[in-house]
Amino acid sequence: MTRILQAARLHLVHPAVILGIPWLVVAISFAINLAVFHLTPAGEEEGFSGGVLALYITVLVVFVQAVTQLLPFAMGMSISRRAFYLGTALVAAVQALVYGIAISALVAVENATGGWGTGLDYWAPGIFEAGNPVLQVLYSGAPMLALMFVGIGMGVVHQRWGQAGTWGLIIGSLVVFGGLSILITWLEAWGSVADWFTDQSATTLAVGLPVALAAAAALAAYPGIRRVVP
Repeated sequence: MTRILQAARLHLVHPAVILGIPWLVVAISFAINLAVFHLTPAGEEEGFSGGVLALYITVLVVFVQAVTQLLPFAMGMSISRRAFYLGTALVAAVQALVYGIAISALVAVENATGGWGTGLDYWAPGIFEAGNPVLQVLYSGAPMLALMFVGIGMGVVHQRWGQAGTWGLIIGSLVVFGGLSILITWLEAWGSVADWFTDQSATTLAVGLPVALAAAAALAAYPGIRRVVP
């Protein structure tokens, strides 16, 4: 447990990177969206923005870098791959919870101010607004956790197989998802896919599926990190 906590602390040596950069990016995105809604006709009617995705995507990138930059250092400090992975997973879980709480608070302020005075639905657009502060933590935190573990997995791929592995992952993903799109189009099944998503509850889409993705990414990344060489 001591080694796991030591590995977790490595991520907090420079909090401006793992915490500051994501919030700086989303603050800029939020300011731009707020200006657009205040200064253009977009604010005349209530509407939502996908700008909060900037926070989620930045967090994914931060966790890719956390693995690629900190894992070699941790191994040099005689921290095992297993301890580093579990420490990183611990940081991800705690950070996703804290981010979920922070976003839930921002959603509450957003709703109380009528979308910051201009009808802007920014912090929890669409199905990601739970209507309950406690449940909102899960609605916002679960997708964050999923992207964190995807970032960890991508970092492990890079450390295990280098640039060839990274490009292989990107190209392979394009082939798989492109192939699925072609198959669904050929079967004329897009309506059925849309119906399936429509039939699911908001909790399933905002919490259940992201948690399942996080678990799958975590299970896939662990065997890979065990084989990373210094």
